Amino acid sequence: MAGTTMQKRMLAAMRPNGMGEEPVRWQQRKSAQTRLKMLEAAVDCLVEGGYQGLTTAQVAERAAVSRGAMHHHFATRIDLVAAVVEHIFYQRMRLFLEDYLATMAQQRDAELIDLATQAYWRSVQTREYAAWLELAVAARTDAELNAAFEPAARRFDEVWTAEMIESFPQWQDQWEAMKLGNDFAIAVQSGLLLHRPVFGQERIDRVLALVMTAIRGLYRM
Repeated sequence: MAGTTMQKRMLAAMRPNGMGEEPVRWQQRKSAQTRLKMLEAAVDCLVEGGYQGLTTAQVAERAAVSRGAMHHHFATRIDLVAAVVEHIFYQRMRLFLEDYLATMAQQRDAELIDLATQAYWRSVQTREYAAWLELAVAARTDAELNAAFEPAARRFDEVWTAEMIESFPQWQDQWEAMKLGNDFAIAVQSGLLLHRPVFGQERIDRVLALVMTAIRGLYRM
């Protein structure tokens, strides 16, 4: 029950602007489904063609919708980009929580720190994270994209941080160590993902083991 409450709370905080409660009327449901199909097509375009491949024409073709339908939901490319940014952050949060909570239910005796660290590593290997990475790199030199990306990234971090405080009250006295461990794991695992083609699985496994050992040490200070 606690896990479900946490999941609902975090997803509600990350809910994209265009995503409300489940529509009641058939026409509203159809419109919401079309919008979601476009956003998922946009994620595919990002993963396969990078930020330059994210155009309304490419997304419309990928989603098999008309240009008129595309324009109805996203009048300009930046409207599409802003919606995609929110969608990707929401999906990243949703997928991580589903994985973490399912694993936690199956391995009740395992350390929560280990489960969370392992779940986050799995999350950075997803299609959604690959799309996030394309946006993060492009936002460095694209002011229009960064105007949408940076606030969403900050909100993701704020929701994540607030939930750690809420969900793990037993570590409130060690909050600084907890936040440091979280930041350390995120930074190292993002770097591992980029170096994976060179490092290979054995080196990656050794680094991941070191990360978990270091984080356990922080929480026991």
